[in-house]
Amino acid sequence: MRYVKVAWDHEFADDPILYLSELGEDGYETRKIQLYRDGRSEWADESVDTATIGLSEIPFPSLNEISNQPDFAATEITQEEFEKTWRESHTHP
Repeated sequence: MRYVKVAWDHEFADDPILYLSELGEDGYETRKIQLYRDGRSEWADESVDTATIGLSEIPFPSLNEISNQPDFAATEITQEEFEKTWRESHTHP
């Protein structure tokens, strides 16, 4: 598994500012967390999605490809950082 964090620098109140993804060996998301400016969080996995969050249907792009887009910065993170945020997203709506 790989773990990535993508920050989105924008001023839209209703859109996430941070995405964390767990990626399988095939590059597809297996779990995802979205964090919002107001402190909200949403999550999805292979069995749970909503109208506002779901796993991507295509392989995750390279970190360079994401970071080369204006207003986005992608980095690899540790499994521990992902798991901590995953647990927190399940206890704070």
